[in-house]
Amino acid sequence: MKNLLFILCVIVCSIQANAQELTITGTVTDVTDPLPGVNIISSGTKYGTTTDFDGLYTIKTRRGDTLAYTYIGYKYKEVVVKDSLKIDVVLEEDNATLEEVVVVAYGTTSRKSYTGSNVRKVTKREKIQNNISSQLTGNVAGVQVTKGAKKRGKPIQIRGVSSINTNNEPLYIVNGVPAKEGNRAIYKIKPSKITSIKVFKSPKARVLFGDSAKNGCIVITTKGYTNTINYDEEYAKLSENQFKKATLNPLSTFSIDVDKAGYSNVRRMINNGDNIPYDAVKIEEMVNYFDYDYPQPTDEHPFSIATDVAKTPWNTQTQLVRIGLQGKEYLNEELPASNLTFLIDVSGSMEDHNKLPLLISAFKLLVHQLREKDKVSIVVYAGAAGVVLPPTNGDQKEKIINALQKLEAGGSTAGGQGIKLAYKLAEKNFKKNGNNRVILATDGDFNVGASSDTAMEKLIEKKRASGVFLSVLGFGMGNYKDSKLETLADKGNGNHAYIDTMQEAQKVFGGEFGGTLYTIAKDVKIQVEFNPAKVQAYRLIGYENRLLADEDFVDDTKDAGELGSGHRVTALYEVIPVGVKSDYLKEVSPLKYTNVAAADSYTDELFTVKFRYKKPNEDTSIEMVHIQKNEETEMSTDFKFASAVALFGLKLRKSQFTNNASYTTVIELAEQGRGEDAQGYRAEFIRLVNAAHKEL
Repeated sequence: MKNLLFILCVIVCSIQANAQELTITGTVTDVTDPLPGVNIISSGTKYGTTTDFDGLYTIKTRRGDTLAYTYIGYKYKEVVVKDSLKIDVVLEEDNATLEEVVVVAYGTTSRKSYTGSNVRKVTKREKIQNNISSQLTGNVAGVQVTKGAKKRGKPIQIRGVSSINTNNEPLYIVNGVPAKEGNRAIYKIKPSKITSIKVFKSPKARVLFGDSAKNGCIVITTKGYTNTINYDEEYAKLSENQFKKATLNPLSTFSIDVDKAGYSNVRRMINNGDNIPYDAVKIEEMVNYFDYDYPQPTDEHPFSIATDVAKTPWNTQTQLVRIGLQGKEYLNEELPASNLTFLIDVSGSMEDHNKLPLLISAFKLLVHQLREKDKVSIVVYAGAAGVVLPPTNGDQKEKIINALQKLEAGGSTAGGQGIKLAYKLAEKNFKKNGNNRVILATDGDFNVGASSDTAMEKLIEKKRASGVFLSVLGFGMGNYKDSKLETLADKGNGNHAYIDTMQEAQKVFGGEFGGTLYTIAKDVKIQVEFNPAKVQAYRLIGYENRLLADEDFVDDTKDAGELGSGHRVTALYEVIPVGVKSDYLKEVSPLKYTNVAAADSYTDELFTVKFRYKKPNEDTSIEMVHIQKNEETEMSTDFKFASAVALFGLKLRKSQFTNNASYTTVIELAEQGRGEDAQGYRAEFIRLVNAAHKEL
């Protein structure tokens, strides 16, 4: 009897134990992130809960019951409760549900022919502005629209409910350009201009567009250009050079600049109808974009020097000084063997038509000019870096081009890792007495690893000691990082170009092939000493971020600009002669201890210009000296055109030094300085001035 009672007690206790409620805690995530708002229901108790902002949940259930996890856009999942009181779950995205959605305005399209995914069509009667938010919610898995502020549009979250993070907004891309304004970009676009909208959920968005799309991505296409979006472009801050008194500051020292990215970038903005940021207007790069008829060197130096002085076209009280350098020009067959490493950005931000597709077409032009003795390697980087073409002889053009054509964009931007791998490959295949160069092609949007300008600068300064030079090519718009690319080129003993069209690619890789790839002089510095007996004050036009301390001129450890085969460099000064009263000059208190009287022995000289440079494989500089007599001449055709470009830059900057000159003056000068213009670049400049004048 006692045994029977004992057995009954055990059974009752067992039933009670099985019926006892348990408190289960855990986290629900997808492959990478916590999932807020996941519905969880216990089959036995019928209790239900949802995950919080961090994907955490707590639910009461019983051992042996089943927990069901449901979340829109993800596969249904069940877990049987056993002994553990902590159950973490990873939900798998449901590819059968909406991976992406396309809203097509004012037309019909087949969902298969367009994207292979579901399509939501909008008719003419519907207002797309309202439907960007209201029509996506309920139709797109995981999309939630919340209440928005007036004139800002309704915030859209592609993951579902709110996140604890302050920024859970998706990435917006309008006509291939990331919109810095985020959700406000939608509100500001005219509904009649929208052609289609694509919505990508987080996993695929990250693959296509990198970490900036970790909250999903909304891609909007419009009919025609819209200038309502602020671009996330970066430029080094410029502070315009002022007039300096020759008695107090007779020396002007700067590094040469053969970069031409400033002009083609401004051209792109004008053609697109964009507002032109002040810091994007680099006058020296605009002036140096054009060819001028300077004499070829005839002595042992790799470049010649020419100077002239004329009346300033926009100010009769001042003089304009022109200093020109002409690098020795070599034919392609005369250049030494090249060891080239193409370093190509294939991250998600490079997907646009004016980025990777244009880049591939541009590099084909270079490949067609390679010789058998040249070697090419290709390194790519996105989330990681890798070699897609080992060193290959230049005569195997089909093999090189095939490797280029296979490139596709996607992922984040591990720029630092790519640079390290490219230099490692270039150093491994180093050609003594040859041309060893990494050619980096990117929009400059580094966002993984060494990404700051300072970090990249230190990396390149370290790598240039290997003797490998660096050329930097910028592509695209919207997230173009000019400041970063300029830093890379400057510190890598190279040059920087911006390619906006195939015509520009032809100029960089065709007409200027030698200058782009072969350096004939490095660390080229200029120091001008103005004669206080003739020059009251002077102002260097442009070169604001190339200025050097006067003592840097004789310091061979200070880095400066490089000159390539056939490169031309032009520098312009505006000079106020002695005896001329000018509103640009301010009174300075007289000095007590320093005698600032001008010397009487050089009355026929206006200035002396000194040049220091190093041969590409040497570390000791060579000095050249050139004296300009106090002679004012009529402007040559080239001088007129250079002054027109400089004045245009001053006008774009809204400079205080234009003396109220008009755009008409710019055009008249450019017309007078047009010359033969075999390639049509000067005619194009005149067209740009006219276009900019109408826009501004």
